[in-house]
Amino acid sequence: MGEESVWKSKAEELYKKICQSEWNPTVTGMIVAFLSVMMMAWWRPWGAVGAIRNWGDWIMYGLASLLGTDAGIFAFYDEAPRSIFADSGSVIGLGFIGGAFISACLGKDFALRIPPYREMLKAVIAGILMGIGATLAGGCNVGGFYNALGNLAANGLTMMFGMVFGVILGLKLLYLEMEHIQWGEGGAKTLSLPAALVPICGFIGLIFLFYSAYVYSMNEESEYLASLGGVLLIAAGLGYAMQRGRWCMVQGFREPHMTGDFTMARSVMLSIIVVAIGAAVLKYEVPMRTGGEAVLDPINYVRGTFGWGGVVGGFIFGLGAMFAGGCGSGTLWRVGEGQVKLLMVVPFFSVTNSIMTAWFKDNDFEADGVLGSFVYLPDVMGYGGTLLFIVLLMVAWYLVVSWNEDSNKLIVPM
Repeated sequence: MGEESVWKSKAEELYKKICQSEWNPTVTGMIVAFLSVMMMAWWRPWGAVGAIRNWGDWIMYGLASLLGTDAGIFAFYDEAPRSIFADSGSVIGLGFIGGAFISACLGKDFALRIPPYREMLKAVIAGILMGIGATLAGGCNVGGFYNALGNLAANGLTMMFGMVFGVILGLKLLYLEMEHIQWGEGGAKTLSLPAALVPICGFIGLIFLFYSAYVYSMNEESEYLASLGGVLLIAAGLGYAMQRGRWCMVQGFREPHMTGDFTMARSVMLSIIVVAIGAAVLKYEVPMRTGGEAVLDPINYVRGTFGWGGVVGGFIFGLGAMFAGGCGSGTLWRVGEGQVKLLMVVPFFSVTNSIMTAWFKDNDFEADGVLGSFVYLPDVMGYGGTLLFIVLLMVAWYLVVSWNEDSNKLIVPM
């Protein structure tokens, strides 16, 4: 084999590993954790519901402009929300979907997959439940659990607790559906692009992504807008990694009770530990060594939902995520690969979360302690104690799901 052929073979092998093969879940979890810490250092913790709510705000603002803002829920929408291209949460969501789209196209996975009629109905129900749950818990699985716990906030514990039971109930209901409901099984179809065109779309998407980041970075009038170029790229990296590794947090809660497999749960545990360490360094160690202010605001993702709001919100969100077939982040990367069911989830999720968030803010429910308490764990047990607590919590979770994989004691029967 000539030298040129060797280089070509190695390039094809590398392309296959990065763009076509399914990534190992544990490796993917570490990449997600690394990029999560990078996002914190660059700007702020990432999340999914911020984008979804901003899009819902625009839907409601558009309806309010047509119907008037004199009464009812439209009274909350008398001013235009921040542009979807200027709101940091929205830019994260757009970058996330874009990264997943690029991954799906380069891996030849992209296609518009239209679900059966019953799944369309479940998408509507799922979106509404996820919107309610994310409002009560102070975030979806990312902001309310993963990055909340990773940012050393106690409300991540309550949402985690609630999600476990929401996922278990959702699994039982899905089993009942499979056994007793036959309606709506038709209508599924897949609309695929020509095979040769799909990777080209991925490369076009990649070029557009870097061009958009460049446009943001060249904004000389606003440092805030200029910084969104980095936000866009890091978010795209998260979307790419999650799509490539099929990485979905709700799967980490579902699989131990469905098949006994805890591969995804283990990945989520390790990822949270890495994020928590990164957040502690940014919030404490860096300013202590430099004599400056905290790189990352300690209050980030500390919500007043350490109480019934986090538990009930997590339960409702977990139930909705089971109906959807994906959590908040899982919904967005599946949209990027062309899953129409998850595309249908987004508007119902967004509008529900927008309305409830506006109502909660108008009544100061969270500020007044109606949903629970604001608890930043380092204020209670210090940074070292908090990291030890989170590690021990993840170890306890690991031991439970590992024991269950051998014993099958926690599997939900069909």
